[in-house]
Amino acid sequence: MKKTILLLAFGLLLTGCRKQQSVQTDAETQMQTDVPEVEQEAAKMDTKEEETADTDVVDMAGQDTETQGEEVQDIEVQSESETGLSDTGQEEEPDYTLPQAGLQSMENLLYTAKQPVGTTMYIWGGGWNEEDTGAGIEAVSIGVSPAWASYAAAQDASYNYKNTRYQIHNGLDCSGYIGWLVYNVFHTKDQEMGYVQKATTMAENFAGYGWGSYTPAGSVTDWQAGDIMSMKGHVWMSLGMCEDGSVLLMHASPPGVRISGTRNTDGSDSQAVDLARKYMSSYYPDWYNRYPECGVDHNYLDTSAQMRWSDTVLSDESGIRQMTAEEVCAFLFE
Repeated sequence: MKKTILLLAFGLLLTGCRKQQSVQTDAETQMQTDVPEVEQEAAKMDTKEEETADTDVVDMAGQDTETQGEEVQDIEVQSESETGLSDTGQEEEPDYTLPQAGLQSMENLLYTAKQPVGTTMYIWGGGWNEEDTGAGIEAVSIGVSPAWASYAAAQDASYNYKNTRYQIHNGLDCSGYIGWLVYNVFHTKDQEMGYVQKATTMAENFAGYGWGSYTPAGSVTDWQAGDIMSMKGHVWMSLGMCEDGSVLLMHASPPGVRISGTRNTDGSDSQAVDLARKYMSSYYPDWYNRYPECGVDHNYLDTSAQMRWSDTVLSDESGIRQMTAEEVCAFLFE
């Protein structure tokens, strides 16, 4: 009886162990089945995060590349501007079509000089200060004063400079014009030391500053573009000679800032007068219709002293000094 009971207990115990082992095996199997699913899900999440991260990197890298490209492009453009090289790597000619304040060159001198032409009236004292002792505010300012053109546009053919004496902000006189011109070639800022002074001695004084050579009146034998010429009570700038020996010039003389030519000794029109008429009528027609006179007396040549610019003060890469008056006009206008 006892033996039977022991055998029965042992059988029950063995069955329980097998069931526990089976349950454990099933649990392990389920865990083994579940683990890959968790790992796969985690892997998917990691992959998604990596894809998202990669996308961000690509976007950021693309953005950086574009930005860097812009920076490089800016640098390259700046470099071309600084070196004067074109896209083909060939050297480009400087752009002198507009005046450049402070650029000390013959080209800039002439381009600056033509700015007020045909748009600025002759005003006795224009360009001088209130005390009449030197340069006024307009003559120590970069560029033309808007008031000059506004005032000129309101005038008609009856304009008489004698009625506008010392309306100094409305225009320029001869020394005010040359002083303003020189200031704009030598300076880049407003309200520094000016150069307006008595017209009669301007050429000699400029030479005394070390700007060039001086030739007294009566000894001048040729006239090159850019020469500053002083005579009693007047100062003007040469634009070169014509084949007949006449001289083209720019100056502020009643009725205003204009291009003129010296007449022949007998008072007849010269090649320079014809040339002045051609360019004033073509490029300043409104002015020319009101003020068609383009000639000045031949004695401009006989009674004027000369200051010729030194190459070390004003460069002349275009060879303007060697040009005829016709070539200078073509250079400036065409």
